[in-house]
Amino acid sequence: MSTAIQFHNVSLDYETKDDVIRVLNNVSFSVNSDEIVSIIGPSGSGKTSIIMLASGLETATTGSILINNQEIVGLNENDLSDVRRKNIGIVFQSFYLIPNLTAIENVLLSLEANEKYNLDEEAKALLTEFGLSHRFNHLPSELSGGEQQRVAIARALINKPKIILADEPTGNLDSANSESMIDLLFEYSKKSKTSLVIVTHDNTVANRCDRTIEIKDGQIAQY
Repeated sequence: MSTAIQFHNVSLDYETKDDVIRVLNNVSFSVNSDEIVSIIGPSGSGKTSIIMLASGLETATTGSILINNQEIVGLNENDLSDVRRKNIGIVFQSFYLIPNLTAIENVLLSLEANEKYNLDEEAKALLTEFGLSHRFNHLPSELSGGEQQRVAIARALINKPKIILADEPTGNLDSANSESMIDLLFEYSKKSKTSLVIVTHDNTVANRCDRTIEIKDGQIAQY
């Protein structure tokens, strides 16, 4: 079994005007290529920072981060974008849909960013799989919160990523929609043998995962 994500002695510092704040301190862990892993811990413990680092949206102060055996610490922005494009789909708590684009246009936006075109049918198939066949041409303002999150997940998955990073994907949803979203992510991960890393406050979600990593005060408390 190959390793999809590997952190080795990773630290992350934020500099303020008067101080340096250590957000993560010598964090080491790995995630296998078809594993579903939850990351839990109190607010401010560094959970989201792990997602940001793994996606290359933040840069580690020290340490090594391998994404499918490729070191990403020290890469320039173009190379980081290439790693993301080839490997990673990201689902955020906030949907980040473009308000003046329809559901299908929001999904296709990800393909265009990755220089893939004319894949309307693929986007329609994914939205249909997520129960949105009647919503292709609706704007985000015309969709419920659950529907908007489904569009956001479809956008993350349209490139067939090897790794899905989800940061509190149910944080803005009610309990019924939350369960539905998690079911979608789990089913896709298992069907496509994709790694799934979920940051969550929900113990029910964490208990469904293959493994849980607990972060406390910027360090791994349980692994």
